[in-house]
Amino acid sequence: MELQAEEGRLIAAAGPRRVLIATAVPVERDAVAAGLAPAHGGTEARLDVVAVGVGPALAAARTASALTAAALRDTPYGLVVSAGIAGGFQPGAPVGSLVVADEVVAADLGAETADGFLPVTELGFGTVRHRPPPELVRRAAEATGARTGAVLTVSTVTGTAARAAALRERHPTALAEAMEGFGVAEAAVAQGVPVLEIRAISNPVGPRDRDAWRVPDALAALTEGFGKLAPVLEGWNRHDR
Repeated sequence: MELQAEEGRLIAAAGPRRVLIATAVPVERDAVAAGLAPAHGGTEARLDVVAVGVGPALAAARTASALTAAALRDTPYGLVVSAGIAGGFQPGAPVGSLVVADEVVAADLGAETADGFLPVTELGFGTVRHRPPPELVRRAAEATGARTGAVLTVSTVTGTAARAAALRERHPTALAEAMEGFGVAEAAVAQGVPVLEIRAISNPVGPRDRDAWRVPDALAALTEGFGKLAPVLEGWNRHDR
């Protein structure tokens, strides 16, 4: 089957379901596309990989635009995947490992009070978490060897041990911290599309130490992981809603 790539966009012959994979930046998009390309032969899935920008607001806006455009063309997406590199909470998510989210959590959406942080739900508004389909999470983790846990979405990346500890206290199952997953999930859920989040760990969550970052290793793990994930996405695309 012919496979074309343009700006990280991989296209196979259109099938009944399509998958949108949203990364923050082009280098992540290219890492995902590199993993999908050799594993894509014979698949009936259509996998589109796009860079939607940094942060939850821009990621939500651009993901929503992509979903709406596809729906208007009568070629809707059946699944959205938020993907990229992330910080990992130690020791649960070592640098170079993969994490699949069983919860996508907006960790800093709320209010600071004298008694501590209150999520926006306790203020009477909205939601702060989305749960990907459990069976899809299980399949993705088994295929890639990823650990499963909550992936936190933040607008300000953690840079101190104290904030890392506070986040872990509020979210004891958290394994990773990134900046786009919740925005991508909000856009998907608003249009009735299931969402998955997968992250490759590039650095520990905590004090900023650029010398400890392993971005190339994380990008390589992302490529390898998506090579293994392609059949899972194909299986979900063909059979599950």
